[in-house]
Amino acid sequence: LDTLDLYLIHQPMNDYYGSWRAMEELYKAGKIRAIGVCNFYPDRLADLCLNAEVIPAVNQVECHPFFQQKTAMETMKEYGVQIEAWGPLAEGQKDIFHNAALTAIAKKHNKSVAQVILRWHIQRGVVIIPKSVHKERIEENIDIYDFELSAEDMAAITAMDLGHSEIIDHYSAAAAKWLNSFKIH
Repeated sequence: LDTLDLYLIHQPMNDYYGSWRAMEELYKAGKIRAIGVCNFYPDRLADLCLNAEVIPAVNQVECHPFFQQKTAMETMKEYGVQIEAWGPLAEGQKDIFHNAALTAIAKKHNKSVAQVILRWHIQRGVVIIPKSVHKERIEENIDIYDFELSAEDMAAITAMDLGHSEIIDHYSAAAAKWLNSFKIH
C-alpha cells in the first residue's frame, strides 16, 4: 500500500505517546491520511490532545443505547475529534433486539430494532461500524436514511443509558493486564 486511510491506536496502554509520535510522522509524510485512537476515555483523550501536534481524527469507543458516552462525546467535540462507535448494537447484549422501548419505536417506523439503533447513532453524529457477515443484515444496516427518529424516540433511547460498559471495564487492573498480554512485536 502507498497510503492508509485511517490508522488507530487501539488502547491508551503502554507507550502510546511513542506510538502517537510515530503516527504523526507518517501522517506528516503523507503515508496515512488520518490518525486516531480507540478507547480513549475523556481524561486520556484530553491529555493526548493537549500534548500532540496532530489531534486525533477519530476516537473509536464502545457506544450504544446502554453506554452512550455523553461525557466522552462532549470532550471529543471540544477537541474536534469524531466519535466512532464500535459495538453500536451493544454486541447483542442485554437482549437489545427484543428491548420493549426499541421494539415499540421500530414498529412505529416500520423498521427493525437494529435500524432504529443505527439511526439513533447517526442523529447523534456518531460514525457507526456495525458488524455483520450476512448480506441481508448488511443491506438492512444501510437502509436507515429514509426515516427520522422524533424527539420522543430519542428521549426514550436516552433513558436506556447505564453510564458504563458491561463489555469491558477499561479502568480495571485486570483489563489492563489482559490488554497488555497481546504483543505484536
